[in-house]
Amino acid sequence: METKKLYLSAPLPFVGQKRNFAKPFMQVLEQYPDGTTFVDLFGGSGLLSHIVKHQKPNSKVVYNDYDNYRERLERIPETNELLARLRDITAGIERRSPIKDEARLRVIDAIAAHEARYGSVDYISLSPSILFSMKYKLSLEELKKEVFYNKIRTTDFAPAGDYLDGLTITSADYHEVFERYKDEPGVVFLVDPPYLSTEAGTYKMYWRLSDYLDVLNVLRDHRFIYFTSNKSSIVELCSWLGKNRDQGNPFAGCHVVKFHAQMNYNSSYTDMMIYNAA
Repeated sequence: METKKLYLSAPLPFVGQKRNFAKPFMQVLEQYPDGTTFVDLFGGSGLLSHIVKHQKPNSKVVYNDYDNYRERLERIPETNELLARLRDITAGIERRSPIKDEARLRVIDAIAAHEARYGSVDYISLSPSILFSMKYKLSLEELKKEVFYNKIRTTDFAPAGDYLDGLTITSADYHEVFERYKDEPGVVFLVDPPYLSTEAGTYKMYWRLSDYLDVLNVLRDHRFIYFTSNKSSIVELCSWLGKNRDQGNPFAGCHVVKFHAQMNYNSSYTDMMIYNAA
């Protein structure tokens, strides 16, 4: 079933959605016949799955909604209700100015009351309306630590009733989904893992280098469309490994000493000293 509308960006905010790749992605899809099975292992906002289903209406498209984005879509009317309340509270505050004092307390009370009424708040969709650019929080307690700004969305989020139409939706670890479909003839895997070493304000897991490299097992002997960035250096790493196939693990048998350093309340890192026996 072809969806009625083609979305080139996800209906609700999602860090890492591939809206900038939407049109190039559509061009890449032209090489696959309609009827091909596509499996979106890291479904995220569902944008890739949506585009595939729109372009290939006779294809089976599996959307692995591990982050439960579809629940956020279902709650759009509730999110719009909260945003309308925040617009009223901040009506007298200049756009992009801090929300202070009594207004700040009223914003917090409104969010708390909404959560008490509905059982949850879509904090990812809310964050851009009251936080500095690209900051996302997942709870009221986390929000309270931040300075609020009047960036309240001026219009409601549009309903997204047909956005996921026609998709086969699952919610599982990507390994499980891969095992389920790896032997399906002609399958194409869409592989868009979280950024390396990021704790995701919007993801449910922390990705280490080993996790990122494990994903490469999906690519072996299968057709795929893979997304990465220069932040990961994964392409350079794979090129180096290809040239140094006999390197092995130089740290095998070594000892590791770790030191945890706290830069500020929400930023830290771990220094490591690795040595082998004398």
